Amino acid sequence: MPVTWCESLDLEAIAARVGTPFYLYDAATLRGRVEEVRALTAAPGLQARFAMKACSARRVLEVMREGDIWIDAVSGNEVLRARQAGYPMGAEPPAVLLTADVFRDNALDVVRQHGILPNVGSPGMLRALRDGGYGGPVGFRLNPGFGHGHVQACDTGGPSSKHGLWHEDDEPVRREARSLGFPVALLHAHIGTGPQVEEFNENMIRLGGFFSARIADYPEATGIALGGGIPYPYRPDAPRIDLRQLAATLLRVQAEVSRAAGRDIRVEIEPGRYFVAPAAVLVARVTDVKQTRANAKGPGHLFTMVDAGFCDLIRPAMYGSYHHITVHGRGGPLVPTAVAGPLCESGDVFTRDADELIDPRLLPQARPGDLLILHDAGAYGAAMSSNYNSIGRVPQVWIEDGTSYLMSRRETLDDIVRTECFEAL
Repeated sequence: MPVTWCESLDLEAIAARVGTPFYLYDAATLRGRVEEVRALTAAPGLQARFAMKACSARRVLEVMREGDIWIDAVSGNEVLRARQAGYPMGAEPPAVLLTADVFRDNALDVVRQHGILPNVGSPGMLRALRDGGYGGPVGFRLNPGFGHGHVQACDTGGPSSKHGLWHEDDEPVRREARSLGFPVALLHAHIGTGPQVEEFNENMIRLGGFFSARIADYPEATGIALGGGIPYPYRPDAPRIDLRQLAATLLRVQAEVSRAAGRDIRVEIEPGRYFVAPAAVLVARVTDVKQTRANAKGPGHLFTMVDAGFCDLIRPAMYGSYHHITVHGRGGPLVPTAVAGPLCESGDVFTRDADELIDPRLLPQARPGDLLILHDAGAYGAAMSSNYNSIGRVPQVWIEDGTSYLMSRRETLDDIVRTECFEAL
């Protein structure tokens, strides 16, 4: 088992300052991922974005901006968070893109006020832009009819996906955009990472052909986006993607689409988890160890209880997602262990399979007081956390050159109830 960056750190010293649980980010790991993706898209005509929904912390966004990684935002507030992190506004170039199927809250106002390129995923959004006083270019997110997320619940392309304009129905939407004076500057599709590394590369080539066949219908388009997702291996024995092969695929697509268009077309990718998943862990405190016994309902389990729950990291409860788990500094014989949290929910178990059943891990026998680490938690960890059960969101800590920095403090009750009121309308 490879040793990860956090295992040599004095986690107890950090826990003494901020309490547990907490998120811990490693600057070197994140910057290394940024450099990998920059190298992947270094050729002329290629550009990388960060799907910031994966992790919208300001320090993370600042590192992306320093690395010339553009942003794919999915809400008005995400656009504003990118702006606070120093990203330029406007659509020339579209360093910040707003991709959505629905304008909600302040999204339409942000697009209009800051000149952000809106990436339209539903036909009615064009009328919303017109009625909201927007005048400028748009992007079209197309559903190409194929694709697969890392799990079925994350299907982003095909008949079961809510995202984008169905590829056989884009002509009337294209005509409407023209009548409203909205030039279509970007074509976009997102087909997911797929469960297999080989499938991802094949789908990128297939998606390039999809755009090549349509680019002539969009004479004002200057770019296409192949969507997000570079497969990330959460399991220690999972295969790693060959970025050299992916780089060749991107160059091939850029040449083919440009040739079909008769002009240079920018090709974008927008990974999220590949950047940030390995750059953060969730550190929790073991509070107890207890045992259930086998009976007619099934086998018994050894439960290691920790103070982190699915309010802090929801992916295992939501998707049955795997996160590698270690007991910090603890060795010895390995025993089948279920790791569970403090929430008043039976589903608050980190060791679950895709069928939502308990799937014990072989771990050293933990003891109360030990620190337990949930690895690869940088993507959709803190970003999807909540204050369910009125538990405050946990602090985030940044490690760089041996120094730790507090990125966000632990939420208090005052933070949680700040928006509550009782006012006549």
